[in-house]
Amino acid sequence: MRPELAARLCENVPRYTSYPSAPHFHPGIDAVVYRGWLEALEGGGEISLYLHIPYCDRLCWFCACHTKQTRHYEPVAAYLRSLYAEIATVGGLVSGKGRIRAVHFGGGSPTMLKPQHMVALGTALRDNFDFLDDANISVEIDPNEMDEARLDALAEIGMTRASLGVQDFDPKVQKAINREQSFLQTKAVVDGVRSRGVDSVNLDLLYGLPHQTSESVRSTVAQALTLEPDRMALFGYAHVPWFKKHQTMIDEAWLPGPTERIAQSRLAARAIEDKGYESIGLDHFAKPGDALAVAARAGALHRNFQGYTEDRCETLIGLGPSSIGRFRQGYVQNMPSTGEYRHRVEGGELAVVRGVAFSDDDRVRGWIIERLMCDFAFSAIDLVESFGKAGQKLLRQASSIALKDPARLLELQGDSFVVPAENRPFVRSIAVKFDKYFERGTARHSAAV
Repeated sequence: MRPELAARLCENVPRYTSYPSAPHFHPGIDAVVYRGWLEALEGGGEISLYLHIPYCDRLCWFCACHTKQTRHYEPVAAYLRSLYAEIATVGGLVSGKGRIRAVHFGGGSPTMLKPQHMVALGTALRDNFDFLDDANISVEIDPNEMDEARLDALAEIGMTRASLGVQDFDPKVQKAINREQSFLQTKAVVDGVRSRGVDSVNLDLLYGLPHQTSESVRSTVAQALTLEPDRMALFGYAHVPWFKKHQTMIDEAWLPGPTERIAQSRLAARAIEDKGYESIGLDHFAKPGDALAVAARAGALHRNFQGYTEDRCETLIGLGPSSIGRFRQGYVQNMPSTGEYRHRVEGGELAVVRGVAFSDDDRVRGWIIERLMCDFAFSAIDLVESFGKAGQKLLRQASSIALKDPARLLELQGDSFVVPAENRPFVRSIAVKFDKYFERGTARHSAAV
């Protein structure tokens, strides 16, 4: 690796699942503003929903999600009563203004719910929102929690995509991250959802975990590929113990260094691509006929808080504590504290406590960053035609970056700015150059690669 690239391996930059990124949200965007944005939705549009289940029956030490461990189910049942209240309030404000195109159940661990509660939650959503007949329903699944009744419940709510966390199949790695899960457990769940008519299965893998080596990553990828998933995600472990204290359970001496991390990433990517999967953005892979691959080839790929998606909905409504929503006007985020969230929504209030309204400058920079993250390129013509003077200003900045960067992470090729193939792992380090908030912010981020 060229020295000027190797030096960038340790850069800490945002993951750019949004722009502006979440650390720059502020309390000026509150429940009153959120209500106005909901009421301003126009009829006939399509909407996506994200539901957050903020509980797990164990804490995986690598996890950086907003979740808490509970060994008892009563807190989960009580939380669901609050979630129903928020669904009713938001659904009432949205009524007649859009139809649901997609729903994503995330966590925490959605599959911690008892089967009857999962079905009841699906019913509550359909009672309060108008669903399209072909709406996509995706659920994050922990194979350790699954049984036949839960599989039946997921089928009953209309799940169309199952997303299973794998991370790594090596027992030593699993013990180090407190996530023991056998290959056979994982296979049983994949077989179970497919036997119930689910035709899209995604597997999440991680590199950069404690005790991982290139050989252990190679073995995990080989095992995962035998399950023939429709999609795979290959994420770099984000070690952020200042943000998630339970990550201090991972001894930093066990973690691979930057050069080994990128070696693991490249080895895994090659192995997946060798089996006929198409590379999607920075860290996703899909079979050629999958909707994600089709969108990527058409230049219609998007990126949100769940990662890369073919979902084109301008409006994303987040439900549950810490959930983030996106509107034409900007981003909103619910109160992260479960207790305070419950107090607000059970009183009939909206739970949003922070967010950001888009400026014209935010919109053009956000477009550039999303296109870089999705396509590794953007058109100078599209930039100017779409954003006028604001686009011309950013065009000059892009030209300066392309000319002055000795690493040549960004090049001008014809009328497009392109990230050369060998530099694509560093795309976050390119995107950050268009982020006006980054230098003046105080947030800490994970490694670029």
